[in-house]
Amino acid sequence: MSQKKIIECVPNFSEGRNMDIIKQITDVIESVEGVKLIDVDPGKATNRTVVTFVGEPDPVCEAAFLAAKKAKELIDMTKHKGEHPRFGAMDVCPLVPVANITMEETVEYARKLAKRMGEELHYPIYCYEFAAFTPERKNLANVRAGEYEGLPEKLKKPEWKPDFGPSEFIPKTGATAVGARNFLIAYNVNLNTTSTRRANAIAFDVREKGRPVREGNPYTGKIKKDEHGNEIWQPGTLKAVKGIGWFIEEYGIAQVSLNLTDITVTPLHVAFEEVCRKAEERGVRVTGSEIVGVVPLQAMLDAGKYFLKKQRRSLGIPDEEMVRIAIKSLGLNELYPFDPKKKIIEYILQEEDLNKKKLVNMTLKSFVEETASESPAPGGGSISAAMGAMGAALGTMVANLSSHKPGWDERWEEFSQWAEKGKQYYQELLFLIDEDTRAFNKIMDAFSLPKSTEEEKMVRHQAIQEATRYAIEIPFRVMKVAYQSMEVIKAMAEIGNPNSVSDAGVGAIAARGCVMGAYLNVKINAASYEDKEYVQRIVSEGAEIEQKTIELEKEILNIVNAKI
Repeated sequence: MSQKKIIECVPNFSEGRNMDIIKQITDVIESVEGVKLIDVDPGKATNRTVVTFVGEPDPVCEAAFLAAKKAKELIDMTKHKGEHPRFGAMDVCPLVPVANITMEETVEYARKLAKRMGEELHYPIYCYEFAAFTPERKNLANVRAGEYEGLPEKLKKPEWKPDFGPSEFIPKTGATAVGARNFLIAYNVNLNTTSTRRANAIAFDVREKGRPVREGNPYTGKIKKDEHGNEIWQPGTLKAVKGIGWFIEEYGIAQVSLNLTDITVTPLHVAFEEVCRKAEERGVRVTGSEIVGVVPLQAMLDAGKYFLKKQRRSLGIPDEEMVRIAIKSLGLNELYPFDPKKKIIEYILQEEDLNKKKLVNMTLKSFVEETASESPAPGGGSISAAMGAMGAALGTMVANLSSHKPGWDERWEEFSQWAEKGKQYYQELLFLIDEDTRAFNKIMDAFSLPKSTEEEKMVRHQAIQEATRYAIEIPFRVMKVAYQSMEVIKAMAEIGNPNSVSDAGVGAIAARGCVMGAYLNVKINAASYEDKEYVQRIVSEGAEIEQKTIELEKEILNIVNAKI
């Protein structure tokens, strides 16, 4: 699994009619390497375009800045009319954590982006949602209150001084709100009815806002009010969920249309199951569901795990299989095919990686032939990581087979936990296959730097040393992960399906080969590293890991041979 930090950016621009302007903005976004444009959604009535793109944080922030700069050049707010609330050319610019990044980290990126926009583009920038500096600015509606027309007076008030940029009205550009928010999933649940009224009733049952409490008839009765004259509402069962019911003429069905505004609070599968429950109470059946737009991989994996747990099946299966379980269980293929490569953010980015000749994306035959070629990489380090991944995968396989073994049903969870551990190990080792080759290439790149002047020689020498240290750290990390994976392999040799005990033995041999091979790479790279204290420590620790690995392999093979 990729270790990359991934964020999404969803800027809204105050232009939805002139496609030439929209195209110029999206062109600068796509010009940034490492950024993938996911969606462009212009609206004529709102005169507004919502753009979605993803990637690692630095490229995404660069693309967002360039888009704001281009919007400032091309969009004239003095001429803007539209139905949607707005106060600037780039009206809002939220950053959303997708994978391997916390909200706190995302907030820091949002604030850095806001600061750069204010300082370099010279117009007012506010921070909202999780990036807000004060509670009053957390809610976007408060920040944008008064809209563009109210900005001149708003900017005069001390309490509405922008977080970054000048406290002056820039008529052509207005202001921008930069924020950090949770991922929002637009999610529709399909019903076996054409009744919008039934769909609405189910939506009101589950959405956080709920429904108004009425006197007498629950649908047509007068809405009850408290002693202060405020309407009384009965909350729904799901937090961080908005919803309505509607009829989709294209498919001839009613849907419960939900916005899951925080999937850490109400995940996809929880919303689906609750709608199923409420629909059944009203004599309606859920037939499937639909994700509008894209979804983070973790949301699909969480759904897959949930349904596998219900089946008492192992959770240590490959991600692709877990995603297939989620698709089937949620009925995502009912209305049209759900293509993970086009709907799951990480897989969309992975498709871009396929063109970069990553080793893990090759066929086994191509990988072997690439190794055998005249190219110095992949070499022993990548091959060691590959052996380790195979060893950990074998341990995982035995755990999965044991979890599903007839007569062992009461132990499914025990073996599932071992399989999940094994999966973590082989996924990290798969990542390290390419990372070892990348470490080698960094050394080659450092050696190719110019060395004509003393300054160039100094820069080159420093780059070589930094690259060399990284080329030590990666195979050392391979050693540690492969050794740790033998915990799973040993357990499976001891308590796993006896019919697969030889597979555990082969896994131990592969893990030992990985550790010993990676250690050779640690030592050969350490020889040219100048920090001898570091070298002595890392080589000493490596020797200890190697010895422990050899001893553990003997233990495992003794167990295996005793059972064969």
